[in-house]
Amino acid sequence: MHDFQYRNNELCCGEVSLSDIAGKVGTPYYCYSLPTLKRHIRAFEDSLEGVDHQTCFAMKANSNMAVLKLMASAGLGADVVSGGELYRALKAGISGDRIVYSGVGKTTQEIDMAINAGIMMFNIESEQELEVINSRAGALGKKAPISIRVNPDVDPMTHPYISTGMKDNKFGIDIERSMSQYVLAKDMDNIDIVGIDCHIGSQLTDMSPFIDAVDRLKVLISKLGGLGIEFRYLDLGGGLGITYSDEEPPHPRDYCRAIIDAVKDLRLKLIFEPGRVIVGNAGVLVTEVLYRKETKEKRFVIVDAGMNDLMRPALYKAYHDIKPVRITTDARERADVVGPICESSDFIAKDRDLPVFLRGELMAVMSAGAYGFTMSSNYNSRPRPPEVLVDGDRYYVVLPRESYEDLVAGEIIPDVIQ
Repeated sequence: MHDFQYRNNELCCGEVSLSDIAGKVGTPYYCYSLPTLKRHIRAFEDSLEGVDHQTCFAMKANSNMAVLKLMASAGLGADVVSGGELYRALKAGISGDRIVYSGVGKTTQEIDMAINAGIMMFNIESEQELEVINSRAGALGKKAPISIRVNPDVDPMTHPYISTGMKDNKFGIDIERSMSQYVLAKDMDNIDIVGIDCHIGSQLTDMSPFIDAVDRLKVLISKLGGLGIEFRYLDLGGGLGITYSDEEPPHPRDYCRAIIDAVKDLRLKLIFEPGRVIVGNAGVLVTEVLYRKETKEKRFVIVDAGMNDLMRPALYKAYHDIKPVRITTDARERADVVGPICESSDFIAKDRDLPVFLRGELMAVMSAGAYGFTMSSNYNSRPRPPEVLVDGDRYYVVLPRESYEDLVAGEIIPDVIQ
């Protein structure tokens, strides 16, 4: 359920026309619905009422400071994968003890930053990482709380690029080897074992991979208990999918109920790391049609948003629904929607049955609230788009559009170049 609906043939976010916003901030721009964000947070949290848990929003999906402040106000923590995300989370008011640090490539500087911030735990992804964290904690005179990200070799039945729980993925430690890693961690002076972690992938639309992973973790937890290794936290990651086209993912209520039932005998505090399911359908990308172009083989609709603004179609061939911001015709055509970037992979839709879009008209690329702006770049020296937050009949520019001056800010031409 989202807040983007037509009013008198005008696509609106709440009570604000997307055309009106475009007239003020230009295109392309990202637009997020505050009521939808709140509703999605509540849908997840209400499903966990009475359960000892901490929801840690996966910042990789959307790291806008206004969005993060909303998460903090709702009592959510953060799942971070970089020092920059950790900085943003703390700056937004998320306390360290509600932050989980994941990711395979933590630097020593980032590790020190996280230890000093008093994070809930590091999710360990390799034996060397465990050794480095132990060493850094010792140097700082502290103990580092850790869990090991166990790779259960479960097929999440999603796109290979966002699958993270198979044997050939770079993430986590193989379930067979994780027991020996926990034994090593137990004997380390500066490590505090607090949890066990598992994250099998993103955009999952079936419950069976989640339950399969939980069942495998339960066996491991039992074996580790026999070795005197006990846990406080069970981190089950995120990955719950949303509807982009015709997917039918489980409702958060059904997902949480199934997970809770599967782990109820463990008596551990549950950590969840949702991202896309909260922000995905709460945002759209609005872009303007620049040109129409036809060849003998193809019809192209060229827009001012490129793969630097929305990477998912180029990276995953991901589907995003496309809607006219103003309905002017019932006519339809088959066309590619492409951007201005000098790459053949720069497209938003390929061979899609679409309404007819004319030069100057606006289109809304739906379900763009997750992995939209966070994956954007300045490729082709293009300023990144603004982000706008709508609440009822008011909208707020929560990140202004970058300027050309921003593109070169901080760059230095040495004197040796005349």
